[in-house]
Amino acid sequence: MSPSRGGPRSDRPKRRTFTAAYKKRILNEYDGLTGAGERGALLRREGLYHSHIQKWREAQEQGAHDGLAGKPAGRPAATETDTDNDRLRRENERLAAELARTKAALEVMGKTHALLELISESADSGRKPGR
Repeated sequence: MSPSRGGPRSDRPKRRTFTAAYKKRILNEYDGLTGAGERGALLRREGLYHSHIQKWREAQEQGAHDGLAGKPAGRPAATETDTDNDRLRRENERLAAELARTKAALEVMGKTHALLELISESADSGRKPGR
């Protein structure tokens, strides 16, 4: 399985999706059939299962035609609040990193200052008076 073909699961069958109009047409046709074996023949012809009919009928009863439409594909659009939260989160992370760098620099400067004072004191005490 090469990566150019779409990954390790690219050879698996794709899930079928059905439009609301198709679902409604099949339900109407299914309900209109009364003869022995006609409903099964319809399901075989369309490649469907009885569970499809059950789920579509439940959706139709719950929300009329809109219930058959299903959910829109993809991720829902981000709201203004979500985008603001993301922007503020990134800014907070940037400022936290800047604060950490500043604290580290101050710590180094403090240690450097203490070291220079120590060197200065030892240099002053090492000098002989009178010269």
